[in-house]
Formats: sequence, structure tokens, C-alpha cells
Amino acid sequence: MRTESELEERLARPSSGLVEDLAKLDGDIMILGAGGKLGPSLVRLALNATKGERRVVAVSRFSEPGLGEALTEEGASVVRADVADEDALRALPDVENVVFLVGAKFGTQGAEHATWFTNSYLPGRVADRFRASRIAALSTGNVYPLLPVTSGGATEETRPEPVGEYAMSCLGRERVMEHFSHEYGTRLALIRLNYAVELRYGVLVDLAQKIVAGTPIDLATGQVNVVWQGYANEVTLRALLHADAPPYVLNLTGPELVSVRQVAQALGRELGREPVFTGEEAPTALLSNASRCHRLFGYPELTPAELVEHTARWVAEGGPLLGKPTKFERRDGRF
Repeated sequence: MRTESELEERLARPSSGLVEDLAKLDGDIMILGAGGKLGPSLVRLALNATKGERRVVAVSRFSEPGLGEALTEEGASVVRADVADEDALRALPDVENVVFLVGAKFGTQGAEHATWFTNSYLPGRVADRFRASRIAALSTGNVYPLLPVTSGGATEETRPEPVGEYAMSCLGRERVMEHFSHEYGTRLALIRLNYAVELRYGVLVDLAQKIVAGTPIDLATGQVNVVWQGYANEVTLRALLHADAPPYVLNLTGPELVSVRQVAQALGRELGREPVFTGEEAPTALLSNASRCHRLFGYPELTPAELVEHTARWVAEGGPLLGKPTKFERRDGRF
């Protein structure tokens, strides 16, 4: 993966399991939020896995020039729409399967009203509009509390205790959509993801950039979960088959507990730079246990060690970045 086209090809490469699972679904697939940071690769993955046997509808405002045209050329049915607009939402075609990716995190501090609108109110409008569909909705592991690093991480049975308004609004997303699942029997899968990484963004990119710049790395959040974005895309699509009423809840992350100190040192060796650290590891962190996910779908194809190697090379060679830091080190929920 030396170029963006090679990276995009890898992100959109379907496994045999994905092909088999999507073949079991009835009807077309609509992806709401197809223009976001993970939307385009997820659209391409769905196109490759379905091989033109069903329509893949990509919905977004498509503010990035040329993206809508590119997805159209690749076979997607592109709909330019702002799903926050009630008329535009009503005008969307009826489909049997909906993947909901719309959400707000970055810059939410100071714009809490907009955060709650996007993360809590809008999902309810979508759940109401597509109450007869299967819905796989992307949520976040931030709905869980900080837990002891010796705990093994939060399971799907762990009681949500979100820290900060962003995380609270994400739990709001789940609860509002859950209401429609109970009220109308809407089949819903809630996917609690943390932290997806690829070569243009994610925890590893954040750390690599700090190492290159000589910026101290705060060790208070000393352990994290990471997962290859291609696997996260695949699980999001395959979760449609498990959507149910009441909702099916699924943690999505890698199987390893990753030490920030150790992974930064590994990145530093690859980059030829010594990382600078500040602080000490706290006894708690935001951690998820994704054993249910791994039993259903197997393990991610790329390990953290492989991702470290790929990321270091990408950053060292000046590969393009999305410029969206995860702020994984924040412990107060302010993003």
C-alpha cells in the first residue's frame, strides 16, 4: 500500500464471508453518509462484494469535488442529498437495507447543540423513515465508561456510562433508534466501534505525526484498542444480517490491548526517531471487548504490528493524510 489507489483497493477488497453474507440479504443497500471519511471505501466494498447483483445507493452531500462522479463510474447509485433536510430524507428511495454512518465528533466542543442534533435527533428521523428496513448504525465505544486496563474491556453487557457530551449524544443515538426498534419492530444493529485505523488517519497516524514533529506523547491513556478500517467496513456490512428487534449490539475493535508506549516506540524505530513521552499510564482507559464480533466474523486481516509498519512508511514517504486527529488521549470526553 504505497499509493492512495492501492490503499483504497485494499480497503474495498471483500472476503468470501462478506460475499456470502450479503448474498443472503434481500434487496438493495443504501449507505447514508457515503461521503465521510469511511463512507467511500464502504461503498466500494459493498459494490465489490455484491458484484452488480444488487443496487448500492450512496447518499451524501458529496462536498469533496469529484467523489460523487467517481462512485457513479464505479457502479454506485449516487444520491446528492442532505439527510438532515426533512424533504430530502423523505425523498430517498425505499430500500431493504440501510447503513447509517452520519455522526459528529471533531469540533463538537463548543457546538454541543449541533452535536446533539446530528448524533441524537437525526438518527431518530432516519429510523422513522426506514422503519421497515434493516438498519446497521455506526455508534462508538465511547458510550462505555473508562475501565481498569486489567478488566479485559467493556462487553456488550457493560452498562453505558458515557463521559462528556459527545459520548452522551452517541448514547442518545442508540436510545432513540432503539425506541423505533421497540415501537415498530425495526431490525437494528448498533455497532460500537473504537478505534478504526488506516494509513491516512487513526491512532497510529496521530502517534507517528507526533514522533516526527517531536511533540510529547501523553501516556495517561496508556492502552487503546485499534482495528483495521477494512475489517471495520466489512463487519458494518455483515452486521445487517444480524439486525434485530430489540437491537443487536456489537462491539467492533481488534482483539489486542495495545500499549501506547510500546506502539510509539515501534513507530519510532520504523521512522528513525525517538518518541518523547510525558506523564504516566493511568490505571483506566476506554477499552472494548469485541469477542462476540470475532466469533462471528473472525479476526482482522492486519495486525497492529503490520499496521505500524505500513503507517510508518506512509508517513515517512509523505502520504496524504485526512487531518482528523482522533484525540484518543482525551479523558474528559471533550473533542
